Amino acid sequence: MKLRVEVVALDCLMVRLFDEIAEANMPWMLAASESLRAAFAGHLIDLVPSYTTLMVHYDLTALNPSQARELIAQALIDLSPNASIGGKCHVLPVWYDLSVGPELSLLSKRSGLTVEEVICRHSEREYQVFALGFAPGFAFMGLVEEVLAAPRLNTPRKKVAAGSVGIAERQTAAYPVVSPGGWNLIGRTPAKLFDRERDGYSLMQPGDTVRFEAVSHAEFINLGGDDTPLEAQA
Repeated sequence: MKLRVEVVALDCLMVRLFDEIAEANMPWMLAASESLRAAFAGHLIDLVPSYTTLMVHYDLTALNPSQARELIAQALIDLSPNASIGGKCHVLPVWYDLSVGPELSLLSKRSGLTVEEVICRHSEREYQVFALGFAPGFAFMGLVEEVLAAPRLNTPRKKVAAGSVGIAERQTAAYPVVSPGGWNLIGRTPAKLFDRERDGYSLMQPGDTVRFEAVSHAEFINLGGDDTPLEAQA
């Protein structure tokens, strides 16, 4: 772990703990998040975790930048992962089908695997939620196997259906709402990923884990899924 504090704005500091993305980072990120929240207490406006960083947005009327830096330094002295800190494990049902996941065939061709093997490889792993962003409830997860990694589309789609599950490089995610997007789509989940009535709004939070479970078309529909083909929604 290489601790660095960088200025983001007058009232924001970026705490950089690592230089590379890795699943092993998360216990340290969670411990740092807990310690920083306790240190800043009521003077913390927001704490935004990402793959390797934590952005600390603090109340400038209560703390000056030097005081904020000192709180960060004190909070992270002797930092160590806490085994009692852990997120929830979510199982998301996914209907993997070319009509809603047109890049299944592309990933199959790139990897040398059959479409069925691509589905199996994607759904047999448990993924770490690293960060939320891009859209409300959009959780960046990883890491997918290298054989399934694929770059974003050269031309992003103007409209991606809510629930669409995709892969970009070694990340995977599910779109919580209808939005533009350039990820390689491989299926769709009926899960409600963003809900204004839910505490915290997003179904998933950094530190949670996710496993995708392949379901049949009938199960997908029974769970409230929308099977409208992607092309018909464009």
